[in-house]
Amino acid sequence: MIQAYETMVGQNGAQLSGGQKQRIAIARAILKNPRVLLLDEATSALDVESERVVQEALNRIMVGITTLIVAHRLSTVRNADCIAVVHQGKVAERGVHDDLIKDPDGAYSHLIRLQQANTEETPEMPYVAGSRFKSTSLSLEQSIRDSPRNRRQHSSKSLGLSRSDDLFRHVASREEHLEIGDSEAPKKAPIGRLFNLSRPEAPILLLAIIAATVHGLLFPSFSIMMSGGIRTFYYPAHQLRKDSTFWALMCLLMAIISLVSIQLEFYLFGVAGGKLIERVRALSFQSIIHQEVAWFDDPSNSSGALGARLFIDALNIRRLVGDNLAVLVQCTVTLICGFGIAFASDWKLTLSIIGVIPFLGLQNYIQLRFLKGFGEDAKVMYEDASQVVAEAIGSIRTVASFGAEKRVITLYSQKCQASMKQGIRSGMVGGVGFSFSNLMLYLTYALCFYVGAQFVHDGKSTFQNVFRVYFALIFTAYGISQTSDMASDSTKGQESATSILAFIDRKPKIDSTSDEGIKLEKVDGTIEFNHVRFKYPSRPDVQIFSDFTLGIASGKTTALVGESGSGKSTVIALLERFYDPDSGTISLDGTELRKLTLSWLRDQMGLVSQEPVLFNDTIRANIAYGKRGEATEEEIITVAKAANAHEFISGLPQGYNTNVGERGTQLSGGQKQRVAIARAILKDPRILLLDEATSALDAESERIVQDTLDQVMVSRTTIVVAHRLSTIKGADTIAVIKDGSVAEKGKHESLMSIKGGVYASLVELHSKAA
Repeated sequence: MIQAYETMVGQNGAQLSGGQKQRIAIARAILKNPRVLLLDEATSALDVESERVVQEALNRIMVGITTLIVAHRLSTVRNADCIAVVHQGKVAERGVHDDLIKDPDGAYSHLIRLQQANTEETPEMPYVAGSRFKSTSLSLEQSIRDSPRNRRQHSSKSLGLSRSDDLFRHVASREEHLEIGDSEAPKKAPIGRLFNLSRPEAPILLLAIIAATVHGLLFPSFSIMMSGGIRTFYYPAHQLRKDSTFWALMCLLMAIISLVSIQLEFYLFGVAGGKLIERVRALSFQSIIHQEVAWFDDPSNSSGALGARLFIDALNIRRLVGDNLAVLVQCTVTLICGFGIAFASDWKLTLSIIGVIPFLGLQNYIQLRFLKGFGEDAKVMYEDASQVVAEAIGSIRTVASFGAEKRVITLYSQKCQASMKQGIRSGMVGGVGFSFSNLMLYLTYALCFYVGAQFVHDGKSTFQNVFRVYFALIFTAYGISQTSDMASDSTKGQESATSILAFIDRKPKIDSTSDEGIKLEKVDGTIEFNHVRFKYPSRPDVQIFSDFTLGIASGKTTALVGESGSGKSTVIALLERFYDPDSGTISLDGTELRKLTLSWLRDQMGLVSQEPVLFNDTIRANIAYGKRGEATEEEIITVAKAANAHEFISGLPQGYNTNVGERGTQLSGGQKQRVAIARAILKDPRILLLDEATSALDAESERIVQDTLDQVMVSRTTIVVAHRLSTIKGADTIAVIKDGSVAEKGKHESLMSIKGGVYASLVELHSKAA
């Protein structure tokens, strides 16, 4: 990799292969220099050569450390100081390998025979460490052994656990292939679009505007009453009683009108804004979920950032179309009515005072521009902080096991610290702006009194008219002050509108909603890769395929083998059109994939990944995901039995209604894999894609599921990605991928006959590892 250790791994490590992620996780555990080492299928995702290297390093590191190993591959625990065979929640047998193997009827011997049948290898073959990597492993061992903790003497042992059922729960990580897309938003927020989205609520908005208009008329109208009420105190006693009663009743009437209009105004705007939020979030999520997989690798499009945008941006838009629109209508009416009353009362005095207004407007404009810049920066910072929270909670078991709670909290605090400083700067700018607003208001009042007094003294105006102008301008200025107060919310609302509408308007480069393209009447399943070149958009400097050419025959099984990171899973990703090749073509039955209707194409394929992804729902719902329409109970049970899942599901207290938890954490790795296989079988696909589909299963379950898959694979085009070469020996074609192209291709026997061949070398390494 060009950036080496500075390479971003992507959300949940999606930019690395399964084996690469596993090796980084092992390195992280070793760096901790623990006294107790827990290895839960630590090498399950590695290819044979990588597994050998890592297993050799682990064997050296485990010296002097209490080690607990959970393993399906019994070869990895053969040298353990104690092997415990767990069956149905109890320890069935316990001892060392040599003692346990002596009992031919024992549970351990039974597992050995099952695995021997699956691998067709001799279980007694000892582990052979390669000399090629001794220097690296010894250096690693020396650095650990020379640490202060390991200079002390310990009598630690390693314990290997061999499982015949899946009683240990694995923490699954979602395998989402993420790639960068163009998420650039328009420079100006088309506010008119927001009102267009609110068109169904037009009657409600019209009533709300009328109520806001009445509310806006109240303030300048009050200036007439105030000036008239003050003037009555200069009348004789008999007239004072009469006029004061009139003005008091008018104030009471205005109080009632105010009570009704203001409540009605904000209620109606609230209803319209709430419906707009619902519509905007639905449209945004619909657009997001249909973007091409490559788009999601942009850090600004991570799950935490997108979740924050859907929540915060929608609320900001509601303020823009709801609360702020109410204030805007109210202030506009107040300004027009206030200046109208002022000009009607004394136009000369009004013109003298109105010269101050441009300075107030200039201040509001400058303040809005400052707040806009601060708002954009703060938005990005909050999204970064949200991403830290999402990753920490989603990987809470990893955080807890490494005692990294303080580290995560510190990182989150740092993200929040940046937004806090930004908020302080924003507050300072806002404070200066609001203080200047008040300064201008008081200067306006002073100017009004001074000029008004001169006019009264010269006989050019009256006491009542001066106060009427004064109160009219006071409430007009109050309306301007409210407009300034909503400048920050307005800025946030426009930024949010820009962001949300960018989501809604963005057309994905690979559009699953499009009905354009060809739908083949009959699918034979012949697949051709012709001179394909491909780089992941997020890693343009890393060439995955340089000249990849491979033909996959209809109804046959093709196995892909090679080292971790060689591009085996990329073949599946390109077939599913998660990505398109940079050059070359991929065709199905002679038709290029780009010309086929995407949704139809994906309906023809069933995918079982190495890391099964289950949703936080019931087992029944997760299996039913495999069918586009409604799945019957009979269909669900049938495919569950075929995937060897019905028995363990029925044994659960709630059966098929059991909730699997977030990302399936309530099930073990093998149980999750069997549910995923059932889901794929329910789809009844013409093309079956198996990416290490049995990697998380114990020997017995693997044999049963493999037999099931062998039956399901009949008459289907099947592509199998595998590290365990024993699972693909019977494949019709085995393709060995190396350096971005197919290095060898053929059946097992023919490939084994190539002396010094890549496949023969892999098999030899596999034999040594067994």
